[in-house]
Amino acid sequence: MHLNVKAAILINMTNGKVYYEQNPDKAIPPASITKLLTLFLVREAMRQGRLSPDTPIPVSSRAVLTGGSRMSLKTGEKVPLGELIKGISVVSANNACVAVAEYLGKGDPNRFVSQMNSKARNIGMANSKFKNPNGLPAPGQLSTARDIAKLSTNYLRTFPESLSVHSMTTHTFHGATHRNANSLLRTYKGVDGLKTGFVCASGYNITATARRGNTRLVAVVLGAQNSIIRQVETARLLDYGFKRAALDDGLGNRAASQSKKDDV
Repeated sequence: MHLNVKAAILINMTNGKVYYEQNPDKAIPPASITKLLTLFLVREAMRQGRLSPDTPIPVSSRAVLTGGSRMSLKTGEKVPLGELIKGISVVSANNACVAVAEYLGKGDPNRFVSQMNSKARNIGMANSKFKNPNGLPAPGQLSTARDIAKLSTNYLRTFPESLSVHSMTTHTFHGATHRNANSLLRTYKGVDGLKTGFVCASGYNITATARRGNTRLVAVVLGAQNSIIRQVETARLLDYGFKRAALDDGLGNRAASQSKKDDV
């Protein structure tokens, strides 16, 4: 199987097996998948008791002026962190990322970016470098399919509750409703996350997760030419993964059955 994308990897989180690789170590701008690392640090701070969903986060003019995908934020307002998390996860709000980066960086988003890179190293993202909290184009901001898979699996194992937000198909704030760019949430049985991204230098990216029965897969696809190809090729990858998982389960069941016979 060859996918019409720059790079890809497929992992069965249930048994740890890598089912598919295509240029897994090719350096590619991660685009908005970067936000998953931002969310990792935010959720970590919540678990440590430093933040809560109700924590009011100030919105600066720098945040409001951030370009690209955004939620309806106003300079000077304070927004509950829970709403910003939804905005980042569902809307892919660049401005919300800046707001939380300023808050956790004590006014300096670059300090927060340093924390991002430290976390990336800690979870084994050996070939990644982040320059901002949202994935907007920046020289040298690069990752790989393998590293993004490490980020995704660590994030899901640490914060499984996050899927209640990542699976939301829309989010409404200040009267504006935005649709989740992860079209697989609406078209592929079992998909309940995780994050899409696009910048011109990379193409269309996604880290997707899906669960059927006891099997959870993580599929990372980078560099599709458009969003339709991204959706189709990711679905192909997930189809392949669930077929492989079924074969693994069948072999495991037969081995267990044979072992019981041998014990008699």
